[in-house]
Amino acid sequence: MKITDLSMMLEEGMQTFAAHWHPFFESTQLGRHGIENRETRKIILGTHTGTHIDAPRHFIARGETIENVPLEQINGPALVVDFSALPDKHEISREELCDALNNRCPERLIARFDWDLKLNTNEYYTDHAFFSEEACQWLVDNGCRVIALDTPQPDNPLNGRGAEKDAPNHKILLGAGTVIVEYLVDIRKLSQQEVTLIVAPLKIKGGDGAPVRCFVIEEM
Repeated sequence: MKITDLSMMLEEGMQTFAAHWHPFFESTQLGRHGIENRETRKIILGTHTGTHIDAPRHFIARGETIENVPLEQINGPALVVDFSALPDKHEISREELCDALNNRCPERLIARFDWDLKLNTNEYYTDHAFFSEEACQWLVDNGCRVIALDTPQPDNPLNGRGAEKDAPNHKILLGAGTVIVEYLVDIRKLSQQEVTLIVAPLKIKGGDGAPVRCFVIEEM
């Protein structure tokens, strides 16, 4: 059995989307050895800091919140698909997705772009490949319940707030109850296509999402 951690390290100075609704990670030591004789810390982070899961509530006003997303939905067999050869800013069409999946839609999809190699660059948020709306609609229509990826989002990075379309893929997926796991790392270290995905979000009451420890188990 091989276990591969796909989670970002939470640390001060880590790359965070530059918007007031995404706080920077902070860690402050409170308890100290030799003074309080124990070590404790206060941490500040957002619900979408580092590797995290989007619950439907993130974009759907009355969508489900993170503590009510079934663990059975987000944990289990998953299919890894390699999109790392795609050019920057490429839109994955429904036909391309169907071809990559051999017309077999998984319940949990892990999309590899190797985009974590772009972390700490300006291009990380602006140049990644993304899915077409038709591709996302095909996923939800055919039973996909989790899409996990090593980019910041499944949407066109040019469709930001104020654009004609604001995160349409988030709305298609989350509106159908399909959750999104973003900011994965090290998918390229996996050696198998069919794996077991483990996603463990913080249990936040009323949470629109949560940081996760995400890893994959491969039977060797």
